[in-house]
This record gives sequence, structure tokens and C-alpha cells, in this order.
Amino acid sequence: MKNLRSTGLTDPGLIRSVNQDSYYIDPEGRFFIVADGMGGHAGGQEASQIATKRIQAYLAEHWDSEIPCEQLLQEALQQANEGILEDQSDHPERGDMGTTAVVVAFRKDESWYAHIGDSRLYLFRKSELQQVSEDHTWVARALKMGDITRDQAKVHPWRHVLFQCLGRKDLRQVDVFPMDVQTGDTLLLCSDGLTEEVSDELIAEILNSGKSFQDIAKELIEAAKEGGGSDNITVILIAQD
Repeated sequence: MKNLRSTGLTDPGLIRSVNQDSYYIDPEGRFFIVADGMGGHAGGQEASQIATKRIQAYLAEHWDSEIPCEQLLQEALQQANEGILEDQSDHPERGDMGTTAVVVAFRKDESWYAHIGDSRLYLFRKSELQQVSEDHTWVARALKMGDITRDQAKVHPWRHVLFQCLGRKDLRQVDVFPMDVQTGDTLLLCSDGLTEEVSDELIAEILNSGKSFQDIAKELIEAAKEGGGSDNITVILIAQD
């Protein structure tokens, strides 16, 4: 994909002493990764770093192969899951660690994303923000089924309970979907440290400010910290010019 601009930024927030988020921007603009670890300070940090490194290495190694992009992303996240399970086996004290992941790939004139957990992918088009990924949380599922309202979902005590993440033996398949990315679009990949503290309306306002990507990323981080900064905050911005 030609004419891409991107930037990334991560911050521990105001409460956590360790940043358990990880992100990666491919220097050639081929793929982008955000991961948000869980399972204690050491475990969460290790899980997100293993996932990011495994996904990056697998995609880079097989990028020019004939493997379809959907399959490539599936296999990359499966590799990440296996890497975390191997580390759990070697370090039982990290047995409960896991991580979310959201990955965007631009390959062979196609745009795809892979996603597991509650880190998100947004599309900002013509001043409108749309959440592309669907959270793998109990609350998101209950909201979709009509069991709770949107207002209830925002404050529900189970809103962070995941039913899918990397680092689980029962992982079968992750969500992988094609995207239609158009000239003028901006993609936002982020951990829930942003979306827990900043409304979609404010995210859209910041994205629409006309500032540089670097300044927008900083402003998103600061908005999350002003909202409470209770978790680590990571953002990647990608624009198709």
C-alpha cells in the first residue's frame, strides 16, 4: 500500500508502574501491531512482548510467500499464542498471563486486520469515527444480544472480562477480516487504556484537529491521562494519503 503515514506512542498512564502494552510499526509500512498484556506486572509485559515479536517475525518471514493474507495473519497470531504458552510452561509463575492483539496488514493491494481481545481498531473517514473491531468481552457480547444497554456497558463491573485472548490452550481461531481503506482515511489501533478513559466523540474531535500525527498521538495519550490514566495507553495512527 503506497502513500502511508504512521506514528505510534505508548505511555504507562498514571497508576501502573509497569507498561504492559507493546506495539510495533513495520519500517516498510507493511503491518502494524498493538498488544495489551495481562497477568501481573511481569506476566503481562512478557505476554505482550512475546506476541508482538512473534507476530512481527512470522509476518516478515512469510510476507513474500503465496500464503493468502487471511491465513498469514491467522498463523501469525497462532504462533504468538504458542510462544506465550511455551513461556508459561517454562515459567509457571506466569501461568495466567495473556494478551490482546490487533494487527493491520497492507499486502498485495489488500488491507486486512486481525484481532483478539479488547484492543481496538477504528476507522476515521470524513470526520466520522467507526469502531471496526468487535471487543471479545462478556459485556460486548451481552450488548450485542440486547441483554444490557450501552450506558450499562460503560460502567459494568465485567466490562474487562475477556472471552478470548492470546495465551490460552483452547484458542482456535482469531477474527481476521478484509478492510476497505480509502484515500483520506485514518486508522487508529489502540489499547483499552485509551478507550476506557476517552469517549469516541472526543477521539473523533482530536483526530479531526488537523494537527500532525505526532501531536494527535500525544493529545490522545494526554486525554486518557486527564480522564484518569488508570491503565497503560498505546496508540498507532495510520493514514492513507
